[in-house]
Amino acid sequence: MSRFPNLAAFTLVFGLASAPVLAESYGLGREATPDEVAAWDIDVRPDGLGLPEGSGTVSDGEEIYMERCAVCHGDFGEAVGRWPVLAGGQDTLTSARPVKTIGSYWPYLSTVWDYVHRAMPFGDAQSLSNDETYALTAYLMYLNDLVDEDFELTKENFTEIRLPNEENFYPDDRLESAVWKNRTPCMTNCKPEVKITARAAVIDVTPDDPTAAHPTGEGTETKAETAEPATEAATEVASAPAVDPALVEKGEKVFKKCKACHAVGEGAKHKIGPHLNDVFGRTAGTADGFKKYSKDMVKAGEEGLVWTEETMAAFLAKPKAMIKRTKMAFAGLKKEDDLNAVIAYLKAMPE
Repeated sequence: MSRFPNLAAFTLVFGLASAPVLAESYGLGREATPDEVAAWDIDVRPDGLGLPEGSGTVSDGEEIYMERCAVCHGDFGEAVGRWPVLAGGQDTLTSARPVKTIGSYWPYLSTVWDYVHRAMPFGDAQSLSNDETYALTAYLMYLNDLVDEDFELTKENFTEIRLPNEENFYPDDRLESAVWKNRTPCMTNCKPEVKITARAAVIDVTPDDPTAAHPTGEGTETKAETAEPATEAATEVASAPAVDPALVEKGEKVFKKCKACHAVGEGAKHKIGPHLNDVFGRTAGTADGFKKYSKDMVKAGEEGLVWTEETMAAFLAKPKAMIKRTKMAFAGLKKEDDLNAVIAYLKAMPE
């Protein structure tokens, strides 16, 4: 039996040659069956060709994401360790450390659907149903502020979606513009000596310092700097006796949803988002030393938004309803008890 039973299908997909030519020339493999070809032919194209029937809502996608994806990509697409960031990155493509996400870089929604369906979750690829893939794609769009929370993605409305960076992609013209088109390229002994004149240290993905943060452009603090002692809540409660200790303790648990992006407590530093010490009474978009606010957040501050218990509760309940283009990917706290607890916890932080 041939070691390459799917060779014909493989050549069909990758365009290497036709199956009959290989069979006649080398006597390898056999013609792929229709079922084998169908198993390979699962790509989805920008015009919708290849999309299966199905649908999925943002809310359904959130449940699937938390169960199947958050362990690597973070609760809100902010990434864990060196796994890819999935949300944010707008206006970073011209920076030294661009953050390439669906909302900032990817050209077509079909690329998102196809990749999720074909390769995710890591270690369990192609285990998602069509409906689950639609739902996850809808949720990823929501995390990138491309759709509202009640959006449902279907085969019918799929091609209506346009990603923000689509117009910046263009056909590959290297066959026409390549510098060697009209001359034979040098392949051996082209230079007497090769020297390294520069290193891409800014975007190096393997920093020499093993404690350095991942280079997404969202933070530069080390793990040691962001680590928080387990007794922090008790310490802060002691310094703010007017606040209900039990409520603060509950707030600390709720705040775990926020810690990927925000730091609090003694010595807190800015991360993906600003630190939240002494946040109450602060004008929105003005944390000292933090320069990654969205334009809408800065504008809100200029128009008079100040963080009080009331404005913070409204923002945390539904961030994008209050500031449409906020960079905060968090969808919001749905329970009033959680809102009260996390606000009490923030109030207990040092000034």
